[in-house]
Amino acid sequence: MASLVIDSPKVELWATSSTDEVEAVIRAVYKQVLGNAHLMDSERLITGESQLRDRKITVRDFVRIVAKSEFYRARFFESSAPYRFVELNFKHLLGRAPEDQAEISEHIRRSVESGYEAEIDSYLDSEEYTAAFGENVVPYFRGTKSIVGRKQVEYNRMFGLVRGFAGTSSAIKDSKLLYSVATNSTAKITLPTVISSTEKRFKILVKGSKFDSPRRRSVTEYIVPASKMTPQIQRINRTSGTIVSITEIV
Repeated sequence: MASLVIDSPKVELWATSSTDEVEAVIRAVYKQVLGNAHLMDSERLITGESQLRDRKITVRDFVRIVAKSEFYRARFFESSAPYRFVELNFKHLLGRAPEDQAEISEHIRRSVESGYEAEIDSYLDSEEYTAAFGENVVPYFRGTKSIVGRKQVEYNRMFGLVRGFAGTSSAIKDSKLLYSVATNSTAKITLPTVISSTEKRFKILVKGSKFDSPRRRSVTEYIVPASKMTPQIQRINRTSGTIVSITEIV
């Protein structure tokens, strides 16, 4: 039986890297950031690749270009629920699973309030990214090894996000870790199962919402299907509500 999670190798760009080694770096960035997606020649980011080959930008800069590309945005932001989008950002850009509900909620709020690009920048400009990858190491999966300063529970959660070399991030649209993170519980390591066709529902708790004025409450609860999560969160933001938590209804 193949391993459920396979560590990706550490790939680094050096000043002395050969042409073939630079091409290997470019391939590694595409594979990691795009979640093992197939990329057609017409979809390649030619300008960014050329800048990296000429050493005008660093690997971190190229990762940023790929993560802010229309390909990434369409595949992971526009077609996924917000919770899943954040999960994948942790996987693709920091090489680990999210730690807790607060971490997830922070990134969902940033994505809604500050925009898509600010959400991407928050990973790449973080102290964690700098310490783990610096300027010229391609991000890689770190969740299957102990990480200094991180909780051990992330080890199991990483198995829910990474399913070996053949798996693609876009194959699953629903969150894989929502219940584990929201309840601060350990995710079970299991083999892939058939995805249910029943759409999941989520409970959003909002503080300070003005939706039901003049019938206002300090905390408002909304039950929404996964496909309606993004419009609902945008509506909450427009009405000055603050998201307290997002949990799956099981």
